[in-house]
Amino acid sequence: MTRQIIRTENAPAPPPAYSQAVKAAGLIFVSGTAPTDPATGAFAGETIQEQTRQALRNIAAILEAAGSNMDKIVSATVVLADKRDFAGMNEEWLAWFPVNPPARQGAKLPVQIPGLKISIAAIAEA
Repeated sequence: MTRQIIRTENAPAPPPAYSQAVKAAGLIFVSGTAPTDPATGAFAGETIQEQTRQALRNIAAILEAAGSNMDKIVSATVVLADKRDFAGMNEEWLAWFPVNPPARQGAKLPVQIPGLKISIAAIAEA
């Protein structure tokens, strides 16, 4: 099986331990993506809606670099720091996926990072 590592400057650089995404077997596996503004390196906004929007923008940039797009996401994992942010996250999520949304799973961030409210991983068709 051929694997292609996906990398774009239009999304935050990942730590050395993993790639932004890997394209393999007709799919694109996007790593957990924080709401980091790639231009500033800071988390975007203080609300869950702002942070969800930035995390999804980052995923969109990674998918574009891989030759795909947000409409091809088949599954996503949304990890929240605080479960009370679910409604606000879901509000922004529905703005991005108003019809035929991808399958989705939720989890809680295993560690607290000051200012970080969300991380999203995704699997999309290539």
